[in-house]
Amino acid sequence: MPSFLLDTPLSKVRVSASDRLRSSNSLQRQLFPFSGFLKITATSLDKIHRDGVWRVWRRGQFAAKPIVSEKKAVQFSVVIPTYNRKPILQQCLRALEHQAPSPLFSNYEVVVVDDGSTDGTVDWLKSAHLPHTRLICQAHLGASAARNRGVEEATGDTIIFIDSDLVVTEVFLQSHAAALVQGRQAIGSDCLFTYGRVINTCNFESPTSEPYKVTDFSAAYFATGNVAIARHWLIKAGLFDTGFQLYGWEDLELGVRLKKLGLKLIKCPDAVGYHWHPAFSLDQIPSLIDKEIQRGRMGVLFYQKHSTRDVKMMIQMTSLHRTLWGLLTLGGLLNERTLAPLLRWLIQNGKPQLALEVARIFLNWYNVKGVYAAYAEAQAAKPRH
Repeated sequence: MPSFLLDTPLSKVRVSASDRLRSSNSLQRQLFPFSGFLKITATSLDKIHRDGVWRVWRRGQFAAKPIVSEKKAVQFSVVIPTYNRKPILQQCLRALEHQAPSPLFSNYEVVVVDDGSTDGTVDWLKSAHLPHTRLICQAHLGASAARNRGVEEATGDTIIFIDSDLVVTEVFLQSHAAALVQGRQAIGSDCLFTYGRVINTCNFESPTSEPYKVTDFSAAYFATGNVAIARHWLIKAGLFDTGFQLYGWEDLELGVRLKKLGLKLIKCPDAVGYHWHPAFSLDQIPSLIDKEIQRGRMGVLFYQKHSTRDVKMMIQMTSLHRTLWGLLTLGGLLNERTLAPLLRWLIQNGKPQLALEVARIFLNWYNVKGVYAAYAEAQAAKPRH
């Protein structure tokens, strides 16, 4: 399928001198200091695994970089890969069109890379009035290739990655910009990236009304659900590895390379995105199991690229995880069939999220089995000397 590009001009944001003064005074009150490293608070082992974090955090020395001018406004390119998600993508893009102006960032663009959708996404984007949005089409090559294409086509100096099922607030760009400016002033360079808050919701009509929950906590270092980073760092790191053709780990793998370059994580809780997904139901279980098996296979690819103890812990390829999830599932006896009555009862009583958390017991068991099966295949495929 040939690729093509549709360009629409970006709208200019005009800010008066008095507005700049008020914004400057307000900024001094809003900006906050950031710590040198993240302290992981108490959370479940499953949540830590799903964020891809299990490591001892060390205070690193960051290489000196040229000081960034404090007066230079950030130029954002929001890169969004999408595949057959038209209904929620419509909400995602409309929210991005209604961003509060700020002197901290100049014109912004939203680069949507359609990865071969068949649900009418492209037709809708061609006809929709979205002044900040550019459409790029490609064959179905996967999320990594779509994000790479978006970065390559982007005109901004700073990339924001979000997924096409994320709905943001009107201060989303403003909050990322404020955190970037504060971080650059603090360390004297742009050797950093900001990571916004993601709140999961199944409320399609009003996703931004969802409150923050303990299960929304994330200790990930680099994940593409809501992150802002200078474009040149992505280029230097080598972009996403398109070898990750199945579900999972391509963003965490890039994160390992970015960490080796010395980039510092800056948490940005005011840049909130609401991650929509349908309420959990029993008919989703087969696809969720398949995703866990895929993630297991991609986890082995991750480990082959970075054979460290930290990565082994991330992908759950340890005797600890094998023993833990084996015990929690009673050796696999607690599975999608035996737990179906309990899951159905929870769903019928209005507790689909709790049902999903219960289901994660056997889903993680499938993941661990998938990891070890894929690793055994990889070892068997090695040439014997």
